[in-house]
Amino acid sequence: MKIINNQDVLLIDELKLALNQNSSIYIATNYFSIPSVFELLEKLDNLNSIKILIDNTDVEKDLRFSYDEKEIKSYHNLTQKFKADKVFQLIKDKVEIREGSVGGQKFILTETNAVTNYFMLVPHDLNLISLGIMSTEQPIFINSFEDTNNQYLSIFNNVWNSSKRDLKEIILKSITRSAQQYAPEQLYKFTLHNIFQNKTIDEISEQRLSRTGFKETEVWKMLFNFQKDAVLGAIDKIETFGGCIIADSVGLGKTFEALAVMKYYNLRNDRILVLCPKKLRENWLIYSLISDVRNILAKDRMNFDVLNHTDLSREKGTSGLINLETINWGNYDLVVIDESHNFRNNDPRKNTVSRYQRLMRDIIKTGVKTKVLMLSATPVNTRMNDIKNQIAFITEQNDTALSEFGISSIDQTLRKAQQKFNAWLKDNHNENTNRDSLVTTLNGDYFKILDLLTIARSRKHIEKYYDITDIGKFPERLKPIAKYSDFDTGKAFPQMDNVNNLLNALNLKFYSPLYFVRDDKKKSYEEKYDYITSTGSVFRQVEREDSLIHLMRVNLLKRLESSIHSFRLTLTSLWNQVEYLSDKIKTIHQNEYFDTDFDINEVEFDDDRLEDLIIGGKVKVLLQDLDLVKFKEYIEDDKKRLEELIAMASVVDQTRDAKLEDLKNLIIEKLKNPINEGNKKVIVFSAFADTVLYLHEHLASWLQEEHHLYSALVTGGDANKSNMPNCRLDLNSILIHFSPLSKKRNAIYPDEKNQIDILFCTDCISEGQNLQDCDYLVNYDIHWNPVRIIQRFGRIDRIGSINDKIQLVNFFPNLALDSYIDLIGRVKGRMQLLDTSATGDDNIIDETAHQNQDLEYRRKQLKQLQTQVLDLEDIEGGISITDLTFNDFKIDADRLSPAEREAFQLTPKGIFALTENNIEDGNKGVIFCLKDTHSAMDGDKLSNNIIYPFTLCYITAKGTVFIPSANPKRGLDYYKKLCLGHSELLPNLVAEFNQQTKSGRYMEGYKELLEVALQHCKGVSTEMGLNSLALPGISRLSNKSTVAPYELISYLIIK
Repeated sequence: MKIINNQDVLLIDELKLALNQNSSIYIATNYFSIPSVFELLEKLDNLNSIKILIDNTDVEKDLRFSYDEKEIKSYHNLTQKFKADKVFQLIKDKVEIREGSVGGQKFILTETNAVTNYFMLVPHDLNLISLGIMSTEQPIFINSFEDTNNQYLSIFNNVWNSSKRDLKEIILKSITRSAQQYAPEQLYKFTLHNIFQNKTIDEISEQRLSRTGFKETEVWKMLFNFQKDAVLGAIDKIETFGGCIIADSVGLGKTFEALAVMKYYNLRNDRILVLCPKKLRENWLIYSLISDVRNILAKDRMNFDVLNHTDLSREKGTSGLINLETINWGNYDLVVIDESHNFRNNDPRKNTVSRYQRLMRDIIKTGVKTKVLMLSATPVNTRMNDIKNQIAFITEQNDTALSEFGISSIDQTLRKAQQKFNAWLKDNHNENTNRDSLVTTLNGDYFKILDLLTIARSRKHIEKYYDITDIGKFPERLKPIAKYSDFDTGKAFPQMDNVNNLLNALNLKFYSPLYFVRDDKKKSYEEKYDYITSTGSVFRQVEREDSLIHLMRVNLLKRLESSIHSFRLTLTSLWNQVEYLSDKIKTIHQNEYFDTDFDINEVEFDDDRLEDLIIGGKVKVLLQDLDLVKFKEYIEDDKKRLEELIAMASVVDQTRDAKLEDLKNLIIEKLKNPINEGNKKVIVFSAFADTVLYLHEHLASWLQEEHHLYSALVTGGDANKSNMPNCRLDLNSILIHFSPLSKKRNAIYPDEKNQIDILFCTDCISEGQNLQDCDYLVNYDIHWNPVRIIQRFGRIDRIGSINDKIQLVNFFPNLALDSYIDLIGRVKGRMQLLDTSATGDDNIIDETAHQNQDLEYRRKQLKQLQTQVLDLEDIEGGISITDLTFNDFKIDADRLSPAEREAFQLTPKGIFALTENNIEDGNKGVIFCLKDTHSAMDGDKLSNNIIYPFTLCYITAKGTVFIPSANPKRGLDYYKKLCLGHSELLPNLVAEFNQQTKSGRYMEGYKELLEVALQHCKGVSTEMGLNSLALPGISRLSNKSTVAPYELISYLIIK
């Protein structure tokens, strides 16, 4: 007997010695691997007979015949297809295979010239480990001896002859899976199946949706493919975690995505509440009015309540038909919060419950378990932590709610992300920052939170990675037109920076009556109005009033930017307030209670007898507690200055308004030279209702008489106007007549032929409206928040637009950019410093909060706005979470048919496909999908790679890392785009590949690229290990240092 230990004596060498052209071989095993047979190919090809008995009742589903997980490293040679081809041919031509058991024995018999040698395989099977080609940590001992009486050969032949089942074709079919070429789309699906296996949306599978009748609803039929993906993903997240944030970018139709989710829960008889800003109330309410002709979803019979965000601050009164005193807040199953970023902050208030606290306490945590759907294009603004309070609605403030997904503390994860973001911002402050470098900087666990709870796609993402041929494209954005208008055609009104100097001379101290409180009374007022916040800092009312004065200065400047008319109205309003206070002081001594020494903490403000003694709004003071000499001096000074400013502004009426004249000329030019044939529509936005009223008043008649165009005014209140006959003046009716195609007017007013062509509006319609019939949008004033500009343009910049091109016009102050920024800086004064004390916010202080940085961002933003149309993710200094989650891929994985899933269970790993580069910034090379076989749900590893234990790495043909493993989202985006639409092989590429590699035999070039990918992944792992060591209280030094073996799942070759 000879013992083969596969160290100094290898089984493969012994077999080769025992075999020659006169030999036969008999193998009894559970399975054999392709690489092991390939290693013996040269000898097997010359034998007389090859017979294999397979002791395996589940051969059809045994993947090991095409892929053996014990041989992971051998697949790194990338010659799997070539080997499978050769083994397939050998088996087809020379091998017989039957089913049969030899009493649990596994062995190989070689017969040469009537001499039989026995090699015992038990407990192994025929693979590279038993042959001794691959080493193993466990020792191997194989007994070998001469079968002198042919006992084992007789046993083999008896079982062989009595076998009733030939397995050759079944095993050939299995080997074919390793030998065949795969189409790119097939490979993409296979890769997704592996990465997202067991993570797909089973609960709302296609069958279930069909059973509820959801797919037959009007709202579902109206959705585009990318919107359906969002809806399915949102329902899954709501069912799994209790909530979801839909943060799709402006113009992608979040409202309709939410309506579809609401319809799904309507079908389950859930009670639904929509909370929205007051200006969007009508927009939502219309879909709940079943018998209203303007409701295009009337057939769906949607049932939900609508309340304003501000209703959360009210205890009494009604909102629509809802009585706020008797409403059962805790009885809603689903709450939909539109513009949820309004709940970013959980501000401290004295003796009152904030809207945030009311929502959390009375709706989320009370009564039935409440699911939450939030909608916002900007859930994160300038702090990573902005999303914290919104996530708390979903988790009900449970910090460990996501622990089973590797997130031990949501709060800690967000704090770490903020720290890393701050450091990244500091390092990249003066550079043109690259979002990819931020993605690489941040921990994967932050993205994991986003992936679990949010759906956020950008316009670019939809255009790049979705087939939008059936939807239509986004219109082409023409370069924005920048208008720099003077105030006065007569040149009498001073320039903006000179006016600002005059504004700065106003003290406006009547906004801060506490400033004038005498020293002997200050303590009483501090007791009444100051308090300690949740963070322990003192909230001083006098400081808040100081910041109000600064806000008023900013407001005056903004109104001047908007229009002279709006500026003049505000100045007049201020003068009236000053005049009222001046009169009150003059008559104060006549009041019988003036000399009474009251304590402000005991005064009943409702007492009519004290009315003349009290001034102030929410913060009330008694006039006798003030230094009246000083107060009167300040008031008289402001009165005089305001009169001078009003006199200057009054000179510029509509006949001398240079900016109004510029707008008229723009409209005339647009009508003469339409951007899209026959399109006369224009939207004019202003931040101020006063300006919009002024524009409508002076342009509506001119437009109708000279250009035969109907116009309308929309300000969000009851002041809407239109000169179109038979047009109702509610918001929805006006917008239906302004954008009849996008609003499907034919189904509502089929006989109406007139249209509104010019719309003057405030930001009451800058969100949640589809007005894509229009192709020309004017910002009559530039909102200081660039997000608002993007949201305005999103009304016409929408997918599926009838317009080929769209134009944005921005009016800027006629001032050099740097002078303008400097001016804003002077006006803002101490506002930034006051911000933290005023809100008591416990977030980590954001680097962007520094005044000079803030102004630098403003400068960059304005510079961008002058030359390009921005997307949210392009804003300088802002943060966008779009395109960082994997929802689309999970949906793709979920859409695999049962037949595809079954096929992929039997598909060997290590397969590849050939595709051509169809991405502008793509590269020739290979995308490798690898899996760390030493995987565990490790928070550290997850923090470097959100799809851990899987890794995606895009290596260029030159051997450089194009997309690192730390950015798997981008890797999958490219994988999808490169494969999409290629459901068949690309014959030219296959022919070229076969010629270059001799049908996959010579893969050295690709093997080198795989080595780069493996080294990159190991490098990332090593770096992660070093980072772990640096964490306080954690020691990893005792861990045995071993290189993690990576399993090759698939690879896509890009030609």
